[in-house]
Amino acid sequence: MKYRRLEHRFMQYIPRLLEPGVLYISIEFATAAHKCCCGCDEHIVTPLTSHDWSLTFDGETVSLWPSIGNWNYACRSHYIIKRNRVVEARPWRDDEITAGRQKDRLAKSEFYEVNREENELIGDWGSNLHI
Repeated sequence: MKYRRLEHRFMQYIPRLLEPGVLYISIEFATAAHKCCCGCDEHIVTPLTSHDWSLTFDGETVSLWPSIGNWNYACRSHYIIKRNRVVEARPWRDDEITAGRQKDRLAKSEFYEVNREENELIGDWGSNLHI
């Protein structure tokens, strides 16, 4: 890993040009982005949702979970961001990548199915709510 530590910056919008070694975080748009920590210059975007990545801010540092696996890029780097430190993780085999992608697709499918069913249960009744 070229970058072993990231500076975090909370911003409304993620800038087009990302500085290396910086983790940009937009709470408003529930997104974090940074340049790949291996130094390959790829832009890494991590949506912050219940079925993607979660961000923890302890008042001084940030952590992202789960790990970041850049399987679509030539570098295939794999790391965790924990308390602003970049912790290199072991490379995954192709079968592990395939299994991980299937698990992610299933989790998203289940998440959206549950939300669809909840919205159907509310139906027209929900349109009468005034908050």
